[in-house]
Amino acid sequence: MAERRVGLWLIGAFGGVGSTTALGLAALARGITSETGLVTALPRFAGVPLDQPAQFVIGGHDIRQTSFTRSVAELHARSNVFTESLIRECAPILDEWAKNVRPGVIYRPNAVIAALADRPDVRLATTPRAAIEQIQNDLNQFRSTHKLEQVVVVNVASTEPPFVVGDDQQTLSRLNAALDQGAIDALPTSGLYAYAALDAKMAYVNLTPSIGSTCPALNELAAIHGVPHAGQDLKTGETLLKSVLAPLFAKRNLKVLSWVGHNILGNRDGLVLSDPDNKSSKVKSKEGLLFDLLGYRPQSHVSIEYIESLDDWKTAWDNIHFEGFLGTKMTLQFTWQGCDSVLAAPLVIDLVRIALYAQRRGESGVIKDVAVFFKSPQGVKEHDFSKQFDLFETYLLSRQ
Repeated sequence: MAERRVGLWLIGAFGGVGSTTALGLAALARGITSETGLVTALPRFAGVPLDQPAQFVIGGHDIRQTSFTRSVAELHARSNVFTESLIRECAPILDEWAKNVRPGVIYRPNAVIAALADRPDVRLATTPRAAIEQIQNDLNQFRSTHKLEQVVVVNVASTEPPFVVGDDQQTLSRLNAALDQGAIDALPTSGLYAYAALDAKMAYVNLTPSIGSTCPALNELAAIHGVPHAGQDLKTGETLLKSVLAPLFAKRNLKVLSWVGHNILGNRDGLVLSDPDNKSSKVKSKEGLLFDLLGYRPQSHVSIEYIESLDDWKTAWDNIHFEGFLGTKMTLQFTWQGCDSVLAAPLVIDLVRIALYAQRRGESGVIKDVAVFFKSPQGVKEHDFSKQFDLFETYLLSRQ
């Protein structure tokens, strides 16, 4: 009996996270790297029948003219991650997968993101429906060409400016009417990609602060087609530590007076976030959890600055000023430095495996119990990392 084949479609495929995910899957399939960093590889989940790396075929969309092999080689050269031998061993499959990457579809392009586009065949859609149709044609062709049993679509593209969900996004009928009328503000680009995926009955995961599938109308679309989806904004660094440390203060009854975090990073993500509109989406998701974790609002500040020389290495400095017994004021400070793409890529693989498994089990709508992976999880108000992990563990183990 032939082994089942599944597809991973990456929006923003040749970016740092997308190319590192491709390299990781290729290396895992060949047994030339360990599973360190993969949550789904923990021994407690060994009995869950998740798809294995060798079963995956990768495709995607991108607005840049490059390839997986070139992207990981450039990341290696700039940030001193990976090894030349690892890239060399994985290059044949990376080059095969790169052939599946289609030119991106842009509708009402955000200026800072559009400035990165150097692929001459990038497609500019004239209406939102045209964009959805072009995206969906690419997805369906990928599935049929490679005879894939399932495909999951993952947004690892650059962050869009904030999008205000209004009346048109509350129900599917209203959204469809707005799309049919060519309303320019029916959905941003990330929402059009999400619509195309869910309407094609493909699971969808949004790893960015962009809206993606996070509006009631798209959740309704997912439910109608029996498709699971998840998001929003992958939690890999400073916010991850907040979700661990803030409950410590709450449970020890120590009053946080202020929490200040300064973040610096390079790479294209940092470049896009240097634009104030795009940055505001990220800052909102990074600031949002303290009240839920503490039960009150301390003074807080989050800054994000683009420092080109850092490339894929991001650094966060946090200063937590708190009050203890007898009114004594004290301070906790920490520094977090990590390679952005290497932190994110194994979690991409985790979420892809979970989304495919959820769809096989007939689940639809938001996968709420993967909140542990996200800064702004859909369908869940809990931000305490420990409690989120308990929810995730119970969810996954109960479905064996």
